[in-house]
Amino acid sequence: MRIGVFVCWCGSNIAKTVDVQAVAEAAKDMPGVAFATDYKYMCSEPGQNIVKDAIREHKLDRIVIASCSPRLHEPTFQRCIGDAGLNPYMVEMANLREHCSWVHEHTPETTQKAIELVRMAVAKVSKDQPLFRKDIDLTKRALVIGGGIAGIQAALDIADAGHPVVLVERTPSIGGHMAQYDKTFPTLDCAACILTPKMVDCASHPLIDIWTYSEVEEVKGFVGNFEVTIRKRAKSVDETKCTGCGLCLEKCPMKGISSEFDESMGTRRAIYRPFPQAVPNKPAIDRAHCRLFNGQKCGVCQKLCPAGAIDYDQQDQLVTENFGGIVVATGFQLWNHAALGEYGYGKYPNVISSIQFERIMNASGPTDGHIVRPSDGKTPKSIAFLSCIGSRDDTHGHAYCSKVCCMYNAKQALLVKDKLHDVDTYVFYMDIRANGKGYEEFVRRTIEDFGANYIRGRVSRIYPDGDQLVIKGADTLLGKPVEVRADLVVLATAMEPQHDAKDLARKLGISTDQYNWFSEAHPKLKPVEVLTDGIYLAGACQYPKDIPDTVAQASGAASKVIGLFSKPSIKSQPMIAYINEDTCAGCGLCTEVCPFGAIDLVEVMDRSKSTREKQVMKTVAQVNEGVCKGCGTCSAACRSLSARLRGFEGNQILAEIDALAESKRS
Repeated sequence: MRIGVFVCWCGSNIAKTVDVQAVAEAAKDMPGVAFATDYKYMCSEPGQNIVKDAIREHKLDRIVIASCSPRLHEPTFQRCIGDAGLNPYMVEMANLREHCSWVHEHTPETTQKAIELVRMAVAKVSKDQPLFRKDIDLTKRALVIGGGIAGIQAALDIADAGHPVVLVERTPSIGGHMAQYDKTFPTLDCAACILTPKMVDCASHPLIDIWTYSEVEEVKGFVGNFEVTIRKRAKSVDETKCTGCGLCLEKCPMKGISSEFDESMGTRRAIYRPFPQAVPNKPAIDRAHCRLFNGQKCGVCQKLCPAGAIDYDQQDQLVTENFGGIVVATGFQLWNHAALGEYGYGKYPNVISSIQFERIMNASGPTDGHIVRPSDGKTPKSIAFLSCIGSRDDTHGHAYCSKVCCMYNAKQALLVKDKLHDVDTYVFYMDIRANGKGYEEFVRRTIEDFGANYIRGRVSRIYPDGDQLVIKGADTLLGKPVEVRADLVVLATAMEPQHDAKDLARKLGISTDQYNWFSEAHPKLKPVEVLTDGIYLAGACQYPKDIPDTVAQASGAASKVIGLFSKPSIKSQPMIAYINEDTCAGCGLCTEVCPFGAIDLVEVMDRSKSTREKQVMKTVAQVNEGVCKGCGTCSAACRSLSARLRGFEGNQILAEIDALAESKRS
């Protein structure tokens, strides 16, 4: 056994509080160490060359790297020693940065702790055994969950690379929130003009299947081999027969149903399509409001349909398909700010949300783009826009900034002034966060060229006075109370995760943060990946984003899927759990505690009791190597010590403890 120890300065990150050279000198006297040295940046190319040269020159067979987090650099050094001819898993890392230098001052005890960390790593690597990766077959077909702009972009990118895609959307049409918008900042492009072509491209692409009115029910399997069950909800319309003529939409007698797409500012019928440019451009029946499904006489749409596409007997379908990679693009929802009673939302009809105002301004909206008050249909003479409604507010569970509110307040204030030249606009804000290309200039244009009155301060109360609303607040720049009278109040409400984000995360085996946004594997180095291999994030399901950032991340997630599919097969990770079937009692505790669902109970032959004439079966646990992440939970829970973790065997851990104890005794 010939161990090499390489101690990194990490610039001043480690060397600031640790005597690096003293650590390297101490390592030379440790059992099994044949070579030890230090270098300023061990992860750099020259630093890695030092490791490779030392392996060849000193015939090293095990390596200890004393530097920073193994989460960050362990793959780097595994590749490094692999290039030098060693098994990549014969390397251990002593974390001198996070575990030592960053948490202690420059004292002799700090250096001594660093030496002990290295000593433990040397003891463990002396017990390490070579580990090997296996080839796993790969299904080159992608699932995209969510049909907003993020899902559409990801699906198009993957399909354009030559891989089949299934795009699942829970509503009757793809398009998401962007389809509801009038124009987009800062260029003021028509949202439909830039979104609709992508929707059509998606529908006409030969490698993309769009499943609307559908939701993911269950996800099994692992990277390259996901088995996904999808519920295709009954639309009561046979899409293979429907021509999209729209006759049923005109004749349905069940009118006046609040339109979800128009955010309750308009109405629809029981058989409907969300908006004129919907993709697919075919209707669905809302059974909750349909007369026939509520025990009344009707059936008008079926009688009048010239294609015979109406099918009242249609049932939900559960379809199970195999996929190699999954892109999660489920987007966001807006907080129900009725909780803010002092603002009167839901009580005063002329207090509306920003997304409702988008539908009023939109030419395809309920008012054909005419800006009017919901209470009486009159054109407002003054409009107040309120920022941070629920955002940056611990009281209502949204301590984060929703990022886009400042910009769409500016956009709406500008567009209102462009349509109604005589209207007075007021924008109440905490501070302006315009951190994109052309964003700051856009806000300045709204103020300077379009005369929007920006008031720095929160609003404390809104109440009616005649046919107007009185907004009472404070101008923190002037340091005095302010009172504004407006005909219409628009609230920029907080973005939050979808209501079932936590449930979907459980199905996918991924994690969420404290607000239920999906968590990425690493905020800087793996912003579109999650801890479950083969699943990627796109858009505002991860955190509030504007459209450019959403599209960029969607393409990033798509590139990860394309990269995954570019390989003939995938390699399993060897540092995972395994079960000693001879001692396993089949109690099933490991299956219960496994957070990734990687362990199943199976029937195998009991070799201790079976004979040539007789086979005795017993129940044992088995690990799916493609799913296991090597967390060690099963190993910690197993009462019979049958569940073990490669790379973290009992003798390896005990060697570290013994080395530390021996050092303390001496």
